[in-house]
Parts: sequence; C-alpha cells; structure tokens
Amino acid sequence: MIKKAGLTGLLLFGMFFGAGNLIFPPSLGVLSGDHFWPAILGFVLSGVGIAILTLIIGMLNPKGYVDEISQKISPWFATLYLVILYLSIGPFFAIPRTATVAYEVGVSPMLSQNISEQGLSVFTLLYFLTAYFIALHPSKILDSIGRLLTPIFALLIVLLMGLGIAKYGAEFPPPATGDYIKNAFGTGFIEGYNTLDALASVAFSVVAIQTLKQLGFRSRKEYISTIWLVGIVVSLGFSVLYIGLAYLGNHFPVPQDVMNADTNKGVYILSQATQAIFGESAQWFLAVMVAMTCFTTTAGLIVSTAEFFATRFPRFSYKHYATLFTLLGLGVANLGLNAIIRFSLPVLLILYPITITIVMLVVVNKCFSLSKRGMQLTIAFVTVVSLTGVLGEQYQVLFITEWINRLPFADLSLPWLMPAFVGLTLAMILPRQKGG
Repeated sequence: MIKKAGLTGLLLFGMFFGAGNLIFPPSLGVLSGDHFWPAILGFVLSGVGIAILTLIIGMLNPKGYVDEISQKISPWFATLYLVILYLSIGPFFAIPRTATVAYEVGVSPMLSQNISEQGLSVFTLLYFLTAYFIALHPSKILDSIGRLLTPIFALLIVLLMGLGIAKYGAEFPPPATGDYIKNAFGTGFIEGYNTLDALASVAFSVVAIQTLKQLGFRSRKEYISTIWLVGIVVSLGFSVLYIGLAYLGNHFPVPQDVMNADTNKGVYILSQATQAIFGESAQWFLAVMVAMTCFTTTAGLIVSTAEFFATRFPRFSYKHYATLFTLLGLGVANLGLNAIIRFSLPVLLILYPITITIVMLVVVNKCFSLSKRGMQLTIAFVTVVSLTGVLGEQYQVLFITEWINRLPFADLSLPWLMPAFVGLTLAMILPRQKGG
C-alpha cells in the first residue's frame, strides 16, 4: 500500500503543481510582512487543505462530482457549474497563466525592458502552437515528461528554499501591506483561491480515479486507505513547500521601488533569489524547468477541458474545442500575468465558496440524511451572498458591501459561511431526506 501511495502521490503532485503554486507563496510572504504566520495559515488552509479534501471526496464516487451535484442539487446546475469551472481552470485563467508565468519567471529576466514587453507575444505563440500539437496527439510522452520534470523541479525549489532561508532568514520582514494589515488570515485564505487547486480537484477527481484503477487494489478498503494516506502526505508536502517559499519571500530583500511598482512580487523574488544564490547562469536552468513544468500543465488542461466539452456538448468535435481553447488561452495570455490575476479573482470569489459548500454537503450527507430541497437552498444562499459581495465590491455599491461585512465571519473573508450553515441546518430538518 505504501508503494501505491507513493506512486499516487507523485501523480497528484504532478497534476497540481503549476504556475499558481509557484508564484503566490513568495508574493504572500513579502506582502504579509510582520503578519506572516496568520496569512500563510489561511493560504495553506484554502490552497492545500480544501483542495486535497475536495479531491479525496470526489474520488470516493467513481462517477465524480458531476454525479454528486446532479443527485444532490440538479443536473442543470451540475452542467452550469462545471462549464464555468472548466473555463476557469482552462482558457480564461489557468491555461494562459501557465504561459505567462513560464515567460515572466524564466525568460523575461534575461531580456531588456523593450524586448521583454514585445517578447511575450512571440513566446506565447510558440508555446501554444507546441501545446496545441501535443493536445491534438496526446500520448504517453506528456505524462512521462510531467512525471520526470515535476519532481526534479520540486527538488530545485526545495534547494532554493533551503539555501535562500539560510542566506536571508536573519533579515527582518517588512511591514505588512494592504489588506494583510487588518485581516492577514482572511487575505491569505483568499490568496489560496488563486492556486485554483480546489477547482482543479473537481475536474481531476475522475481522471485520478481512472489512473488509480491501473494500480490494481485488492479491495475497496485498501483503495480508500491509500487515498487518505496519499492525501495526508501530499498535504504535508505542499504545506512545507508553500511555507518555505512564503518564508523566503518574507525575508528576501525587495527594493521599495519594486514594492511600489505593478510588478508580480512572486515572480521577482523567484528570479532574483535564483540568480543571487546560484549565479546569473542559473536563470537559464530555471527558465527551462519552469517552462517545461508549466507546459505539461497547459497541454493537459487543453486536453481535459476539450474532452469535457466534447463529451458534454458533442455538437462539436474534440479538435474544434481544443482549437478554440488554445486560441482563447493565447489571447488571454497576452494580457499579462497581473491582468489575468486581477480579473480572475472576482470569479474565484464566487466559485470557491460554492465548491467548498458542495464538498461540505457531500461529506455531511455521507454521515446524515439530508433534504434535497435543503441542499439546493444551501447552494442558493451561498451563491447569492458570494455573487452579491463580488458585485458590490466591483461596482463600489456601499450598502451592499456594508451588508456583506455585517455577516458573521466576514472579518475572516468568509461571509458565506453562516448562510451555508443555515442552509445545512434546513437540509437536516426539511422532509424527504436521503442519504449520500
């Protein structure tokens, strides 16, 4: 069972480790400053704990979340939710972000300012052409490259973390900035959304199930035990990685002009720390490793998103969807990394609470019978609060933001939590209950 857990853990690490896992922890580290520990605790809770729990719960049902959501809420909601989710982890956010991170971490630091601004379009064109070719002809090479490069890249990051902390650990962290001053935990929790891992867990759960079947478990009990063991190990591994990268960012000396500029702090810290510790020539190695790691994620996301749409909406072929999503990813990528992060966050602030609530309903329903109408109301409450809060914030509607901020747990950036508990309570007492 330990061997199978090791193989499964390597598979899951390769599936999840991508652009967001790399750049957001050091960015959180420098921005949270002297409020570092509550901030990184919030980040790990949402970026690791919720993501791994979501994956494990999905893997317990052979048909995945599409079946759970259809049964507990409704088939039309399952389709709508999954379409938005796949577009988020696909062409609108995750796919273009992998390309921009590969460019800004690996390539851009080696170019002059003028060339760097123009180079993104050339790099992304070549990047997506190659990814599209792989997506049209998926084969074992994509999986083998991912499994080989991801552990090597992870070891490089661990080495960078260790040497970086040894070199800069005695430096005092800067003062906290922005929302980290008043609400470090809640801001870190929201930053964990940016990894997209909990959303990816919903999509990857069926893929993980199909892959695990190849390992040949003797019984359902061994399968479940292995999943939970893997979940614990992967959670600890990712937590160490996140805390180490964030701690490096927390102590790495970042000039004030960089702090004030519209520059991604995580990208800056990774590239500058690599050059400071290993020398400027190490930037080439970092460029190749980041590009290849992000590339396998890009190709894999194009494949999985196109397959979902081709299965769910068979009017168009897989090739049509793969072409469309590659072109969309290319277009969005050229907006730049900071722009992608800015317009993705409002969508994540709506999707993540719904995803967490779905997982909560599935978990509770495995222990207690719940009313379907009550579960529908739970999702409705959470959706309304999340959507209203985002719209109020985006359009500066003061009475809406004030109302949202009065809700319990709003000071922790969790205003949807109490409505979720109210809905869950109704699900426990309303008639026509059924078990999970």
